[in-house]
This record gives sequence, structure tokens and C-alpha cells, in this order.
Amino acid sequence: MPTKNRQQLLIIVAVAAAGLFVADLVVIEPLGKAWSTRSKRIDALRVQVAQGQRLIDRERSLRNHWTDWQQKTLTNNTSTAEQQVFQTIDRLSQEAGVTVAAVTPQWKRDSDDYNTYECRIDATGDLRQLSRFLYDVEREPMALKMDAIELGARDKEGQQLSLGLQISGLVLNPQAK
Repeated sequence: MPTKNRQQLLIIVAVAAAGLFVADLVVIEPLGKAWSTRSKRIDALRVQVAQGQRLIDRERSLRNHWTDWQQKTLTNNTSTAEQQVFQTIDRLSQEAGVTVAAVTPQWKRDSDDYNTYECRIDATGDLRQLSRFLYDVEREPMALKMDAIELGARDKEGQQLSLGLQISGLVLNPQAK
């Protein structure tokens, strides 16, 4: 092979290699990244569609559950809501046999969607009575949540106990239509 042909062949091979390198940098690599990004986005969208379909399939159950929760919340009328909580505390304390020494209520405006009615209940009784009272408060269908519990002994033998219970009741504010 003559030297001139060999030089032309080497130049063609070098230009082709440089062209392939530039094509890789400019075309192939960006297309590969775009394809990979697109595939990940499609996978994420498929997951979201599947989750949405599951929600649609469970719509009736979720709506019934939400309606049930809404019915168990306290009323929007503050005095009626307070009365609901006081009557519930009185009923549960009588059923459990505990003595309620004090109930300290406080309203809290948490957001535009809901308020909470917090109460601290100070009660006394023996271990059986207080555990029954706590169980009944927890099982109460009204939207009450136990936030804090404090137990203390009132005598040396621990037969008489004191209970400090912090509960909160949920009040949903009606949505503007």
C-alpha cells in the first residue's frame, strides 16, 4: 500500500473516529439520558395511576368511613360541644366508679378546617376503676383522643391513685361551598 493511500486511510479513520466521538457526545448520550428519564417518569406515572385506580375502587368505602368520622366529631356549636364532652366524661366516670375532681377545658383553633376542644381531667380511684375509665375513654365512639396520662399514688400502699388525663375532641368546621 502506498504511503499516500495509507495517509488518506488514516485521515478517514481518524475523522470517522472523531465523528463517532462527537456523535456520541452530542446525539447518542443525550438521547440515552432522555430515554432513561422518560422511562423513569413513565414508571412513576404508572404507579400513580395504579394508586388512583385503587382509590377509585375504594371510593364508597372511604366515603362511608369519612362520613362515619364526621358524625362522631363534636358539633360546631361551642356550648353544645362542651356539653357533649362533659356528659361523656360524667357518664364514663360513673360507669367506671372514679371520682372526677376537676375538668379544665380549653378551645384551640388549629386551622380553618378544624378546632380542638382540649380537657384536662383530674380523677381518683383504685387501679381497676382508673384502668376501666381509661379503657372506656379510648373506646368512646366520640372523636376524643388521649394526649397525655399521668398516674400517681395518693396513699402509701398505692390503693388510691390519682389520674391526670389530657384529652382532645375534634370539631370540623363546615366547608364553604
